Amino acid sequence: MELVRKVTAAAGLDRAPKIRKIFVGVIGSTIVLIGIALVVLPGPAIVVIPLGLVILASEFAWARHLLRHGRQAVKKAQRGKWREAFSIPRNK
Repeated sequence: MELVRKVTAAAGLDRAPKIRKIFVGVIGSTIVLIGIALVVLPGPAIVVIPLGLVILASEFAWARHLLRHGRQAVKKAQRGKWREAFSIPRNK
């Protein structure tokens, strides 16, 4: 996320928060969409989608939440708890 801040500061977008948010949203969304296309096309989708989410997380809380949830799911899957990692939590 530090790289995104450096790039937006170099472009002068640190003084225009609304334009910065639009800029980050367009770039991050484009990278995520390319990653989704790479799911069916040959390419490293598993790398490109999180990269786009990291860019989006520099400005949007929902992307930070999604990254945090994804990291927790990967850790659970590494411990062998696949069902728990990829199930939808139910509120009781």
